[in-house]
Amino acid sequence: MKVYGKNVFNELKEKPKSIKKVYLSKGFTDKDIINFIKDNHIAYTVMDTKKLDAMCPGKHQGIVMSIDDFEYSDYQDMLNDNIVVMLDHLEDPHNFGAIIRTCECAGIKSIIIPKDRSVSVTDTVMKTSTGALEHVNIAMVNNLVNVIKEFKDNGYFVYAADMDGENYKDISFSDKVLLIIGSEGNGVGRLVRDNSDVIVSIPQYGRVNSLNASVAAAILIYGIVNK
Repeated sequence: MKVYGKNVFNELKEKPKSIKKVYLSKGFTDKDIINFIKDNHIAYTVMDTKKLDAMCPGKHQGIVMSIDDFEYSDYQDMLNDNIVVMLDHLEDPHNFGAIIRTCECAGIKSIIIPKDRSVSVTDTVMKTSTGALEHVNIAMVNNLVNVIKEFKDNGYFVYAADMDGENYKDISFSDKVLLIIGSEGNGVGRLVRDNSDVIVSIPQYGRVNSLNASVAAAILIYGIVNK
């Protein structure tokens, strides 16, 4: 997988062996990064900026890294966490990255995503999470409903976010929470909703009919953490 940007490189410093190769633009002048590359004997190539532009979709700041593919966690290792976030077919990598960042800031270490019809960990997700991805476990599962049932069997109360639920401010959240955030377009799926214990919503007072998924997730996550 190729990732890019100075911030992402600085995140990867903790695991320099995961960096297979670095591609630098001819005008790259960050001495700290260059010295780190040389001191850790990381293979690198200097090339024309236009070639770097063709390697990635965003602003690379003159540096692109080829790294090991992301390693997903086992969701069963998350069954001892107090709060776990599940994303029901989220599609936008920027939303995903922002949710990862919010989780890390709130002390939540575990996120579950489905294997099909969902965003996965990509270069954009890594860049948007701005370092948080290194500290949050992501599990990819085949069937969300089966995983929900397993969490319920292990004492979790399942809260799904949707527009017609109970005001999250009025809910006394359980000590073990599985919070489900739906997709940008369709929200929480029917089967996921039917297998949830409580539908929670965020009161809205304006004319826009819904919040961005990552914003809604942030509000609910901190509402639970600060209960």
